Amino acid sequence: MLDIHTAPAASEEDDFAAILLEQTDRLLAHHVTPAALKAADEGAFPLAAWAAVSEAGLPLALVPEEAGGAGLSAVTAGQIIRRSAYHALPAPLAETLIAQALWTRAGGAAVDGIVTLATGTGLALSSTAQGAVLSGTLASVPWGAHASFILLIAHDGDGSAHLVLLPHADRPVRTRRNVANEPRDSLTLENVHVDADSLRPLPAALADADGLMMFGAFIRAQQMVGAMERSLDLALTYANERKQFGKPIGRFQAVQHMLAEAAGQCAAAGAAAQLAASAWGGAHFPFAVAVAKARCGEAAGKVAEICHQVHGAMGFTHEHPLHFFTRRLWAWRDEFGREAHWQERIGRAVCGQGGDALWPMLVALRPSGAQD
Repeated sequence: MLDIHTAPAASEEDDFAAILLEQTDRLLAHHVTPAALKAADEGAFPLAAWAAVSEAGLPLALVPEEAGGAGLSAVTAGQIIRRSAYHALPAPLAETLIAQALWTRAGGAAVDGIVTLATGTGLALSSTAQGAVLSGTLASVPWGAHASFILLIAHDGDGSAHLVLLPHADRPVRTRRNVANEPRDSLTLENVHVDADSLRPLPAALADADGLMMFGAFIRAQQMVGAMERSLDLALTYANERKQFGKPIGRFQAVQHMLAEAAGQCAAAGAAAQLAASAWGGAHFPFAVAVAKARCGEAAGKVAEICHQVHGAMGFTHEHPLHFFTRRLWAWRDEFGREAHWQERIGRAVCGQGGDALWPMLVALRPSGAQD
C-alpha cells in the first residue's frame, strides 16, 4: 500500500500524483464494493474502508510536512477527492482532508479520526478561565454523529471570529440523511467547554463572507466531477452492451449526441474544478470556487439526466449501480450553496470591480502553465 506521509520534491509531484491516484483507485475499488454501498445506504459506516484510507495517509494529504502531513498540492488533493467520489466512498474523506488542512494551516495540530465542517451561524463564544464555552446550533453537518472533531467558526462577545476545532462528545444529535443516504446531522451546543488548544484566530483565508461554506463548495465541486465521470463511464459501457434492432444503442446517432453532450458537460465541470484547485491559497480562490460550484452544479443535473436516459428503465433499478452516483450528484448540487448562490457571488465580484477588470481577472485565474 502506498504511504504518502513523506512528500516528494515539488519537481517529482506529477509522477508521484499519478502513482498515488492509481493506488487510491485500487484501494477504493477493493473496499467500496456494491455490498459496502448497499450497507452504507442502510446506515452502516464503512469501518474497513476508512481504516484503509487513513492508513494510506489520504486524510493528511494537504497538511504541510512540518505539521505531520504529506504536503501535497491542492491540485493533487482535489484529484484524490474526485477519485473518492468516482467510487462513491461512503465516508467523509473529503471533509476530513480539507478540515485537517485548514486547521493545521491556522496553527493547530493534526488530529486522529474523522473531522468535518460545520457552517452554522450565530455560534457564540464566551471566555472562561480555562478557555471558552460555545453555544448554538449546527444544522446539516456532514457525518456529524460520526465525526471525532467538527471544524467551525464562532464569534465572541467583541465580535471577533475564531476557528474552533470542537471535539465530538455525547451531545444531542438529530440524525437525517440526504437523498444519497449520507448523514447530515444537526447538533445542539449549550455552554460546551472549548479549551485554548482548540481555538485559533480566524485566518484571513476564512474571512470571506462565505467562510467555511466556500471550502465546502470546493469539496462538492470536486466530488461532483468524480461522480459525473463515473456516471458517464457507466452510460458508455451500457450503450456499447445494450442492443436494439440488432446493434448496440451506442451506434444510434441520437444516443451518440446525448453522450457527447454529457462528455462536454463533464469536461467543462472538470476544468472549473481544476481551476479552483489551482487557485487554492490565492486571492482569486473565492471567485474560482464560485465558478466551480456553479458550473459543476449545472453540469451535474444535465449529466445525471442524460445518463439515466441512456440506461432507460434499467438505470432506475436498485440493482444497477448508477443510482449511487446520480443520487450523490443531486445531493451535492444542493449542498454548500446551489448555483444561484454562487452565480450571485460571481456577479457581485465582477460588478464590484467594473467591466474593465473582468478580462484581467479571468487571465489571473488561468492555471500556471496554461497556453494562450
